[in-house]
Amino acid sequence: MKIISDTHSHTLASGHAYSTIKEMAAAAKSRGLSALAITEHAPEMPGTCGMYYFENLDVVPREADGVRLLMGAEVNIMAPDGTIDLPEKTCRALDIVIASIHPPCYGLDHTEEENIRAYTEVMKKPYVNIIGHPDDGRFPFDYEILVKTARETGTLLEINNSSMRPQSYRKGARENVLTMLDLCRQYEVPVTTGSDAHVDVDAGNFSYVREVLEYCKFPEELVVTTDWERLKGYLNLCK
Repeated sequence: MKIISDTHSHTLASGHAYSTIKEMAAAAKSRGLSALAITEHAPEMPGTCGMYYFENLDVVPREADGVRLLMGAEVNIMAPDGTIDLPEKTCRALDIVIASIHPPCYGLDHTEEENIRAYTEVMKKPYVNIIGHPDDGRFPFDYEILVKTARETGTLLEINNSSMRPQSYRKGARENVLTMLDLCRQYEVPVTTGSDAHVDVDAGNFSYVREVLEYCKFPEELVVTTDWERLKGYLNLCK
Protein backbone atom coordinates (compact mmCIF):
# COMPACT_ATOMS: atom_id res chain seq x y z
CA MET A 1 0.00 0.00 0.00
CA LYS A 2 1.57 3.30 -1.11
CA ILE A 3 0.46 6.25 1.01
CA ILE A 4 0.99 9.53 -0.86
CA SER A 5 -0.59 12.06 1.54
CA ASP A 6 -0.23 13.05 5.16
CA THR A 7 -3.34 14.85 6.40
CA HIS A 8 -2.12 15.94 9.86
CA SER A 9 1.05 17.82 10.79
CA HIS A 10 2.21 20.87 12.75
CA THR A 11 4.89 23.52 12.35
CA LEU A 12 6.48 25.77 14.93
CA ALA A 13 3.39 28.00 14.62
CA SER A 14 1.58 25.53 16.90
CA GLY A 15 3.88 26.52 19.76
CA HIS A 16 4.98 23.04 20.82
CA ALA A 17 6.28 21.95 17.39
CA TYR A 18 9.73 22.56 16.01
CA SER A 19 9.97 22.89 12.21
CA THR A 20 8.99 25.32 9.45
CA ILE A 21 6.61 24.73 6.54
CA LYS A 22 9.53 24.34 4.14
CA GLU A 23 11.29 21.87 6.43
CA MET A 24 8.11 19.82 6.77
CA ALA A 25 7.56 19.80 3.00
CA ALA A 26 11.15 18.73 2.31
CA ALA A 27 10.82 15.88 4.80
CA ALA A 28 7.51 14.79 3.26
CA LYS A 29 9.14 14.76 -0.18
CA SER A 30 12.01 12.64 1.12
CA ARG A 31 9.45 10.04 2.20
CA GLY A 32 7.87 9.99 -1.24
CA LEU A 33 4.72 11.97 -0.41
CA SER A 34 3.01 14.22 -2.94
CA ALA A 35 0.72 16.06 -0.49
CA LEU A 36 1.06 17.32 3.08
CA ALA A 37 -1.52 19.03 5.28
CA ILE A 38 -0.28 21.69 7.69
CA THR A 39 -2.93 21.72 10.42
CA GLU A 40 -1.92 24.00 13.26
CA HIS A 41 -3.67 23.80 16.60
CA ALA A 42 -6.58 26.23 16.78
CA PRO A 43 -6.54 29.19 19.21
CA GLU A 44 -7.76 27.54 22.43
CA MET A 45 -4.76 25.20 22.59
CA PRO A 46 -2.23 26.76 24.99
CA GLY A 47 0.70 28.38 23.18
CA THR A 48 -0.60 28.10 19.63
CA CYS A 49 -1.22 30.77 16.99
CA GLY A 50 -4.16 33.18 17.03
CA MET A 51 -7.18 33.73 14.82
CA TYR A 52 -5.36 35.97 12.35
CA TYR A 53 -3.01 33.12 11.45
CA PHE A 54 -5.90 31.05 10.08
CA GLU A 55 -7.55 34.02 8.40
CA ASN A 56 -4.35 34.88 6.49
CA LEU A 57 -3.49 31.47 5.05
CA ASP A 58 -4.40 32.51 1.51
CA VAL A 59 -0.94 34.13 1.29
CA VAL A 60 0.80 30.76 1.67
CA PRO A 61 1.70 29.04 -1.66
CA ARG A 62 0.04 25.65 -2.00
CA GLU A 63 3.23 23.97 -3.19
CA ALA A 64 6.68 23.64 -1.64
CA ASP A 65 9.57 21.52 -2.86
CA GLY A 66 7.26 19.73 -5.26
CA VAL A 67 4.80 18.78 -2.51
CA ARG A 68 1.17 19.93 -2.61
CA LEU A 69 0.34 21.82 0.60
CA LEU A 70 -3.05 21.77 2.28
CA MET A 71 -3.31 24.63 4.74
CA GLY A 72 -5.81 24.02 7.50
CA ALA A 73 -6.39 23.63 11.21
CA GLU A 74 -6.76 21.08 13.94
CA VAL A 75 -9.69 22.61 15.79
CA ASN A 76 -10.42 21.73 19.39
CA ILE A 77 -13.70 20.13 20.39
CA MET A 78 -14.54 22.22 23.43
CA ALA A 79 -17.64 20.54 24.87
CA PRO A 80 -20.10 17.66 24.37
CA ASP A 81 -22.32 19.91 22.25
CA GLY A 82 -19.67 19.91 19.50
CA THR A 83 -18.51 23.50 19.98
CA ILE A 84 -15.15 24.16 18.29
CA ASP A 85 -12.71 27.06 18.56
CA LEU A 86 -12.81 28.48 15.03
CA PRO A 87 -15.89 30.08 13.47
CA GLU A 88 -17.63 28.47 10.51
CA LYS A 89 -16.59 31.22 8.07
CA THR A 90 -12.91 30.70 8.91
CA CYS A 91 -13.17 26.92 8.67
CA ARG A 92 -14.87 27.03 5.28
CA ALA A 93 -11.98 29.09 3.89
CA LEU A 94 -9.41 26.46 4.94
CA ASP A 95 -8.35 23.57 2.71
CA ILE A 96 -8.78 21.00 5.46
CA VAL A 97 -10.20 20.90 9.00
CA ILE A 98 -9.49 18.24 11.62
CA ALA A 99 -11.55 18.20 14.82
CA SER A 100 -9.95 16.59 17.87
CA ILE A 101 -10.38 16.20 21.60
CA HIS A 102 -7.47 17.50 23.69
CA PRO A 103 -7.43 17.53 27.51
CA PRO A 104 -6.49 21.23 27.91
CA CYS A 105 -9.55 22.29 25.94
CA TYR A 106 -12.14 19.56 26.56
CA GLY A 107 -11.16 18.26 29.99
CA LEU A 108 -10.94 14.71 31.31
CA ASP A 109 -14.16 14.41 33.29
CA HIS A 110 -16.82 13.67 30.65
CA THR A 111 -18.88 10.49 30.39
CA GLU A 112 -18.84 8.01 27.50
CA GLU A 113 -22.20 9.37 26.38
CA GLU A 114 -20.88 12.94 26.40
CA ASN A 115 -17.77 11.91 24.46
CA ILE A 116 -19.66 10.24 21.63
CA ARG A 117 -22.09 13.15 21.53
CA ALA A 118 -19.14 15.54 21.14
CA TYR A 119 -17.90 13.57 18.13
CA THR A 120 -21.28 13.07 16.49
CA GLU A 121 -22.23 16.74 16.89
CA VAL A 122 -18.98 17.98 15.37
CA MET A 123 -19.29 15.54 12.45
CA LYS A 124 -22.56 17.25 11.52
CA LYS A 125 -20.55 20.35 10.57
CA PRO A 126 -19.95 19.96 6.80
CA TYR A 127 -16.70 21.94 6.94
CA VAL A 128 -15.12 19.46 9.39
CA ASN A 129 -13.36 16.88 7.22
CA ILE A 130 -11.60 14.60 9.70
CA ILE A 131 -11.91 13.37 13.27
CA GLY A 132 -8.38 13.49 14.65
CA HIS A 133 -6.92 10.68 16.76
CA PRO A 134 -10.22 9.05 17.85
CA ASP A 135 -8.09 6.45 19.61
CA ASP A 136 -7.40 7.88 23.04
CA GLY A 137 -8.68 5.60 25.79
CA ARG A 138 -8.83 8.57 28.16
CA PHE A 139 -12.03 9.52 26.29
CA PRO A 140 -14.03 6.27 25.97
CA PHE A 141 -17.04 6.07 23.66
CA ASP A 142 -18.98 3.69 21.39
CA TYR A 143 -16.91 3.10 18.23
CA GLU A 144 -19.83 1.67 16.30
CA ILE A 145 -21.74 4.94 16.70
CA LEU A 146 -18.63 6.87 15.62
CA VAL A 147 -18.17 4.80 12.47
CA LYS A 148 -21.85 4.87 11.51
CA THR A 149 -21.96 8.64 11.97
CA ALA A 150 -18.83 9.05 9.85
CA ARG A 151 -20.55 7.11 7.08
CA GLU A 152 -23.69 9.26 7.33
CA THR A 153 -21.83 12.57 7.36
CA GLY A 154 -18.97 11.78 4.97
CA THR A 155 -16.36 12.48 7.65
CA LEU A 156 -12.98 10.77 7.53
CA LEU A 157 -11.66 8.94 10.59
CA GLU A 158 -7.95 9.26 11.23
CA ILE A 159 -5.35 6.61 11.89
CA ASN A 160 -2.84 8.65 13.84
CA ASN A 161 0.77 7.48 13.78
CA SER A 162 1.84 9.52 16.79
CA SER A 163 -0.86 7.97 18.99
CA MET A 164 0.71 4.53 18.65
CA ARG A 165 4.24 5.51 19.63
CA PRO A 166 5.38 3.73 22.81
CA GLN A 167 5.93 7.16 24.41
CA SER A 168 2.43 8.41 23.59
CA TYR A 169 0.24 9.64 26.42
CA ARG A 170 -2.89 8.43 24.60
CA LYS A 171 -4.15 5.22 26.22
CA GLY A 172 -4.83 1.98 24.36
CA ALA A 173 -4.41 3.60 20.95
CA ARG A 174 -3.41 0.53 18.92
CA GLU A 175 -6.20 -1.62 20.32
CA ASN A 176 -8.72 1.18 19.78
CA VAL A 177 -7.52 1.73 16.20
CA LEU A 178 -7.96 -1.97 15.45
CA THR A 179 -11.50 -1.86 16.83
CA MET A 180 -12.25 1.18 14.65
CA LEU A 181 -10.73 -0.38 11.54
CA ASP A 182 -12.75 -3.56 11.97
CA LEU A 183 -15.94 -1.49 12.05
CA CYS A 184 -14.78 0.68 9.14
CA ARG A 185 -14.29 -2.44 7.05
CA GLN A 186 -17.71 -3.77 8.11
CA TYR A 187 -19.52 -0.52 7.22
CA GLU A 188 -17.21 0.46 4.32
CA VAL A 189 -16.15 3.72 5.93
CA PRO A 190 -12.97 5.35 4.57
CA VAL A 191 -10.06 6.43 6.74
CA THR A 192 -7.19 8.85 6.43
CA THR A 193 -3.59 8.70 7.61
CA GLY A 194 -2.02 11.41 9.74
CA SER A 195 1.50 11.46 11.08
CA ASP A 196 0.58 14.19 13.60
CA ALA A 197 4.21 15.23 13.14
CA HIS A 198 5.48 18.02 15.36
CA VAL A 199 8.98 17.94 13.86
CA ASP A 200 10.16 17.46 10.28
CA VAL A 201 11.68 14.01 10.77
CA ASP A 202 8.17 12.69 11.48
CA ALA A 203 6.42 14.25 8.47
CA GLY A 204 4.98 11.34 6.49
CA ASN A 205 6.10 8.85 9.12
CA PHE A 206 3.51 6.06 9.00
CA SER A 207 5.49 3.24 10.59
CA TYR A 208 2.77 2.35 13.13
CA VAL A 209 -0.05 3.12 10.70
CA ARG A 210 1.35 0.66 8.17
CA GLU A 211 1.75 -2.01 10.83
CA VAL A 212 -1.91 -1.91 11.88
CA LEU A 213 -3.17 -1.71 8.30
CA GLU A 214 -1.12 -4.77 7.36
CA TYR A 215 -2.01 -6.59 10.57
CA CYS A 216 -5.75 -6.39 9.95
CA LYS A 217 -5.45 -6.58 6.14
CA PHE A 218 -7.42 -3.36 5.77
CA PRO A 219 -8.61 -2.75 2.18
CA GLU A 220 -6.56 -0.19 0.29
CA GLU A 221 -9.63 1.27 -1.39
CA LEU A 222 -10.82 2.53 2.02
CA VAL A 223 -7.56 4.43 2.68
CA VAL A 224 -8.13 7.75 0.92
CA THR A 225 -4.53 8.90 1.26
CA THR A 226 -3.40 6.33 -1.30
CA ASP A 227 -4.98 8.36 -4.11
CA TRP A 228 -5.14 12.14 -4.48
CA GLU A 229 -8.43 12.12 -6.40
CA ARG A 230 -10.02 9.99 -3.69
CA LEU A 231 -8.77 12.29 -0.92
CA LYS A 232 -9.64 15.49 -2.75
CA GLY A 233 -13.36 14.83 -2.57
CA TYR A 234 -13.29 15.06 1.23
CA LEU A 235 -11.53 18.45 1.41
CA ASN A 236 -13.00 21.92 1.77
CA LEU A 237 -11.06 23.14 -1.26
CA CYS A 238 -13.35 21.02 -3.42
CA LYS A 239 -16.62 21.89 -1.70
